[in-house]
This record gives sequence, C-alpha cells and structure tokens, in this order.
Amino acid sequence: MEGLTYKQVNDAIINTLAPPRKFYFAIVGFFGLLFALGMSVWFYMIINGLGVAGIRHPVMWGVFITNFVFWVGIAHSGTLISAILYLFRAEWRMSIYRSAEAMTVFAVATAGMYPLIHLGRVWVAYWTLPIPNEMLLWPNFKSPLIMDVIAISTYLTVSASFFLIGLIPDIAAVREKATGIRKKIYTILSFGWHGTNEQWRHYGRAYLFFAALATPLVISVHSVVSWDFALSIVPGWHSTIFAPYFVAGAIHSGLALVITLLIPLRKIFKVENIITIKNFESMAKVILLTGLIVGYAYAIEYFLAWYSGNPYELAIFKWRASGDYAPAFWTMVICNSIVPLLFFFKKFRTSIVGLLVVSILINVGMWFERYVIIVTSLAHEFLPAAWGNYSPTWVEIVISLGSWGFFLMLFFLFAKFLPSISITEVKEILPTPKRKGSNNEH
Repeated sequence: MEGLTYKQVNDAIINTLAPPRKFYFAIVGFFGLLFALGMSVWFYMIINGLGVAGIRHPVMWGVFITNFVFWVGIAHSGTLISAILYLFRAEWRMSIYRSAEAMTVFAVATAGMYPLIHLGRVWVAYWTLPIPNEMLLWPNFKSPLIMDVIAISTYLTVSASFFLIGLIPDIAAVREKATGIRKKIYTILSFGWHGTNEQWRHYGRAYLFFAALATPLVISVHSVVSWDFALSIVPGWHSTIFAPYFVAGAIHSGLALVITLLIPLRKIFKVENIITIKNFESMAKVILLTGLIVGYAYAIEYFLAWYSGNPYELAIFKWRASGDYAPAFWTMVICNSIVPLLFFFKKFRTSIVGLLVVSILINVGMWFERYVIIVTSLAHEFLPAAWGNYSPTWVEIVISLGSWGFFLMLFFLFAKFLPSISITEVKEILPTPKRKGSNNEH
C-alpha cells in the first residue's frame, strides 16, 4: 500500500462502485430469493403456529434464539474494529473497518427479526413497548428480555449513526465522479460536504464522540444478552462468567465473519493492494487472543460446576460432553478453541486459504456454542420426568437460511453502491505527497 498515490486510492475504491456485472446481480438475486423463501416459511409458521417449528416443552428456545444470540455477536466485530481500534489508532483497521461497520448494522437488523419470529403472534409485538394502553399492560423492566429491546435498539441507533457519519466524506468523493441519478443520490447523502476546514473539524469531533459512545456498547449489549440466561436458575445458565464469556465469543465470531466476507470481496473488486495480507494477519492475531479467552471460559465453566458442589450443575456439564448433544459440544470446542491455535503459525495467518477455512470453522463452532448453551440446559432442567430432546425442524432451517440471505443481500448491495473501503482513512496511512520540484511536504 505504501507505493500507492492518493489518485490511485481514489480510482481503486471508486471503481468498486462501477455498474455491476451480470454475475454480481445473480449473486444478489440468489440471496434475495433465499430471503424471500425464508419469509414465506415464516408466513407459513404464523398461519399454522409455532408447533411446526418444533418449539414445545421442554425446549421452548431453539434455533431462533440461537440465531438471535449469534447475530448479535456478529455485530460486535464492526464496533471493535471501527470504534475501539480507532481510539487506539491502530492503522491496520483503515482498509477493513467500513465493511465491518456495515456488517454491524446489517447483523443487528438480522438479529432484530428473531424475537419477532420467535414471538409467533407478531401482531402483538407492541405489547412489549412502554406505552399506555387500554389493557394496562406494562413491560417488566426487571426482565432481561426488556433490557434486550433497549440495549439492541440503542446499539443499532448508535452503530447506524456512526456508520453514516463515517461515509459522508467518501460519498462526497464519489459524488464528483458520478453521473445521472447516482449523482443526485450521492449529493443528498453527502449532506453538503465540500471538505472545508470547518467541516473537517466538526467531522473529527463527531466521529470521536461516536467512537467513544460505541465502545462501552460492545461490552454492555452482549452482556445484557447473556443475562437472558445468567439471571435464571436453570442449570448451566446461572453463572457470573457469562457476560465476559459472551463478549469474547461475540468478537471471536464477528472477526471471523469479517475475514470470510472480505476475502472474496477483495478478489471481486481487485483491491488486493489496499486490503492486504497484513490486515488479515492482524485480525488473525486478535482472533487467536479471543480464541484463548473462549477456551479458558469453557474450562472454567467445568471448574465452577465442580467447585460449586451443585449436583444439577455438574450433571448438566457432564451430559453436554457425553450425552445426546456431545457431537455439537465437541464441534464447539474444536472449532472455537483448537482450530484458532493454528494462527500461532505465520503460515496460516498469511495464507488466504488457511484464513478462509479457519474463519468458516470458527463461525460454525460459535453457532454450535449458542445452540449447546440454550438447548442442553432446557432439555435437562430439574425434573427428569420433564426431560426431552430437541432437534431443528425444516421450518427453522429454512428461516435461518433466509436470514443469511437477508444479511448477505444487504452486504453485497452496500458493497456495490457505497464505498466499502474508507478513502479518507486509507490516505492517512500513505506517505504525504510532495510538491513537484520541491522537497517540502504539504
């Protein structure tokens, strides 16, 4: 990247917004059809009831809540890369943070669908809102489920604002090259940006403010999600380790998905000289750290179950490792704790194939982690007479695929119609250009 000029950066990033080829439309169309299929099956479930989705006693939370926790976790990578690393002035984030920010917004939107899907009678969702009504129904603000609504809506608002503010200077740069209807749209979205000293001063302050505001949300939002479980007395859930455990797992899965998406994206848009192997290597190092934290959390859970002397806690953890859900449990352990150890070796951190395979396996493992936590504790609670196993139904699987279609459709549309790499921040790490015929920098 050091050999690039400002003009080359401008041209390379603006060229990613050229009218898409047929194969790109085909990709977006496929994801759109997948989303439409998922929504049609959701409509089928609304008509026939939650029973068609396998939601019945004793496992009242299944794949839908697993997906909810998974997507909220995915959203944390964008705030980590764009906000926390911005405050620490980490240069390697410059090329990748915009895509991670977009992932955050789209992942939170995807996660927000699942409480509505799981609700069944979606038309009464407004009952959860703290508004006066003739039935005198008021939410219980002590419930972590209400905390979820508040935390996630706040996170979506702040993340979307942070994302849109960061886009303004780049949209203005794209506006100068655009024509026709695109130019009109970019003119509106650039909010009158002309790059004056006063605008840059206000922009810098606003960006710093939102970065500082978004940073505690990384910790608070997934901590609140973990309290959905930790505040209960269900064996396997009632634990004080859940908040840091969930936050580390969220960053672990989110960074893995950033790598998974950026590897094909940089190839499609031919920006390998901007999104470099060094960017991926730095993300791999953070994933290695979060993988070690997650592995420690797995071990400490078993220690706490033994040390507590609670027979119900100990029984559920033994059953997870050796019972009916043992394949899901060991998939979780291997993919989340063992596979990331490959990033100790530079060969894997700098190999595109190695990065892609490891990142996909991590996301498989992180999904199974949420599945194991939710399902096993409900399937074997306190009374053996009430025990019962659970397996996903075709309805849940198709709706889950539909949510992936929704997320990927939005992401690929974003990548083609808005700058997926920050023009202004990439230029910050380039050598300052010199005046022609002079050794003085300007």
